[in-house]
Amino acid sequence: MIIIEIIFWLSVFAVVYTYIGYPLLMGFLARMRRRPVAKAYCEHQVSVVLAARNEADKISARLDNLCAQDYPAEKMEIIVVSDASDDGTDEAVRNCPDSRVRLIVMPEGGGKALAVNAGVAAARNDIVVLADARQQFAGNAIRELVANFSDQQVGCAGGELIFRESGASTVQAQMGAYWAYEKMLRKSESETGSMIGASGCICAIRRGLYQPLPAGTILDDVLIPMNIVRQGYRVVFDASAVAYDIVSQSVGQEWKRKVRTLTGNWQLISLAPWLIVPGMNPVWTRFISHKICRVKVPFWLIILLIGSALLPGRVYHLFLGAQALCYLIAGAAGIVPSLRAMPGISYIYFFAVMNAAALVGFWRWIAGRTANVWLRPLARNS
Repeated sequence: MIIIEIIFWLSVFAVVYTYIGYPLLMGFLARMRRRPVAKAYCEHQVSVVLAARNEADKISARLDNLCAQDYPAEKMEIIVVSDASDDGTDEAVRNCPDSRVRLIVMPEGGGKALAVNAGVAAARNDIVVLADARQQFAGNAIRELVANFSDQQVGCAGGELIFRESGASTVQAQMGAYWAYEKMLRKSESETGSMIGASGCICAIRRGLYQPLPAGTILDDVLIPMNIVRQGYRVVFDASAVAYDIVSQSVGQEWKRKVRTLTGNWQLISLAPWLIVPGMNPVWTRFISHKICRVKVPFWLIILLIGSALLPGRVYHLFLGAQALCYLIAGAAGIVPSLRAMPGISYIYFFAVMNAAALVGFWRWIAGRTANVWLRPLARNS
């Protein structure tokens, strides 16, 4: 029983550290030893790379948005890499009247990672802005992102993704709370050195630091920044560079995104084993705390449930009762959708769904089913 008790309390500590301890630690470090970015508005030559697959309904508006950026036209090019699109995306890009727009067609359908590789390889300029088709940039987004590269220590700059409100969404409050939490964490990481990953829909890099992605990479917006950190450069967060998106309309839609993202967290271990090796990863503690611990939480929760059922004593009975109640509430909300509208129940349900997605992501990873996750529409949030 002593061994079970030790494992139980280690699991309690791990869950609390993941969601509370690590963010508090980063917040404390951000107050004690900030590393400000020497940001200056120098107009670098910029290449925007946009990988797209069957985005005919969005691509024209997206190109209009990029072409309207508050940035010198003569210092910016826009490269659209069409990954085996067959819905008119290529024609829509060709019809764009702006001469800065170039189209690269990948007829074989290599996937997002290879499309990004092709776009960066074709870029003529030293600063590359990575973008997606669905989101829209604020008018000054590229100017704000690029200004970070006046600091020679910055190798990657990520902007802020803001979700516009949607009355049709059933998970708006939960997504808002999650993103407020995530942005607070990224900001603290950035202020003390480097954040782990960036929003792939609004991210800029030094082209010379780019390392081609392996085919099938799900989380390009984590692996690209981490490769840059490994070369001794910073990955920073800039809240003044904004992209806008629409919040998921339902738990089902968010489930698909989260399964994809959390599968990607596991896949990173296969693609880049150095990420989990102390000494090889310069931000090993941050990576483990931010990315790996989160996908391990459901396993720790299972240990807590089994341990509290086996161990005698009032404390363990209280743990068991609280867990059973939460899982019953989540199960009831899954069966009766109207219950999800109740604030307390909605957050419990959302938490349970996200951790279940982590379990599914783990299963897809060990089953070798990552390829059919990344080769889908490119919309995501990591």
